[in-house]
Amino acid sequence: MHDIRDKKVIRERLLGGRAALDPGVRDAAARALRDGLLAVPELEMAGTVAAYVSVGAEPDTRSLLFALWKRGTYVLLPRLLPDGDLDWASYEGPGSLAPGPRGLLEPTEPPRGTAAVASADVVLVPALAVDRTGTRLGRGGGSYDRALARVGPAILTVALLHDGELVDELPAEPHDQRVRAALTPSGGLVRFA
Repeated sequence: MHDIRDKKVIRERLLGGRAALDPGVRDAAARALRDGLLAVPELEMAGTVAAYVSVGAEPDTRSLLFALWKRGTYVLLPRLLPDGDLDWASYEGPGSLAPGPRGLLEPTEPPRGTAAVASADVVLVPALAVDRTGTRLGRGGGSYDRALARVGPAILTVALLHDGELVDELPAEPHDQRVRAALTPSGGLVRFA
């Protein structure tokens, strides 16, 4: 079993791997993730999807957000609160985003409150890696663990990953919230028991 201190080392390794990805590989990954997600039955039927705007070398979500919005899906995006929790507001197209804290792009629409994520039919979450039990490694702020704790047990929660980031085992702490699936460009959607 991993020691919790390992999380920092694993995070650094994964961030380094992402930074080294060729831009062409990133673009292809973004298209594969978008197309793969749009074909997931729960996403096809979803009235509301909670998602996020990717930053840096994260799998790019911008074309996915636009596709969902154009298709008439109500898209909720997070706004980082000073205490690290996430408020949510609606996405109204690329022009509805503005710079927020920590280099994030955030929705400019009125905030809907931290509980708004509970109304989503599908929740897409960022992750550096996910293991075969659904344990998710984030950036360490705990924002998504708090948000995922508000999501009902029947709701599909999906971590978007680059290839190679679905791993056999990750260290877990009691407050860590598992995801119910992960999506990679080559492997498609993997659901966890």
